[in-house]
Amino acid sequence: MPAIRIYESALCCDTGVCGPDVDQSLVEVTADVRHLQGLGADIARHNLASEPTAFAEDETVRGFMHVVGSKGLPLTIVDGVTVATGTYPSREQLLTLAGLGQAAVEPQSRPELGLTEKSGGCCGGSTSCC
Repeated sequence: MPAIRIYESALCCDTGVCGPDVDQSLVEVTADVRHLQGLGADIARHNLASEPTAFAEDETVRGFMHVVGSKGLPLTIVDGVTVATGTYPSREQLLTLAGLGQAAVEPQSRPELGLTEKSGGCCGGSTSCC
């Protein structure tokens, strides 16, 4: 499974609910990361204020910080490859990056229609209908 690492600027907390102004992007990424962790994804966030060694130990992050600096954060890396800078990936993007995209996004059955993916739809998989 791919290793997803999100490197963030110095924050007092990761949830975005500290202080008078709530940062909705932090609230969303917190929920998204927890959701993916619950699905077994290898995903982690690193905060510059609380984990500066994580920034120093990763060659890709070190190079990014040297060239762009903290103003380019957040930085998302998958298996050592930069996939996003300056913004957080959406939940759907993170699921895809983790290799969980279709399985976690699309339901396996549609009980409201009485269909499953294997049923082949209204014609039961037949090529000629009606």
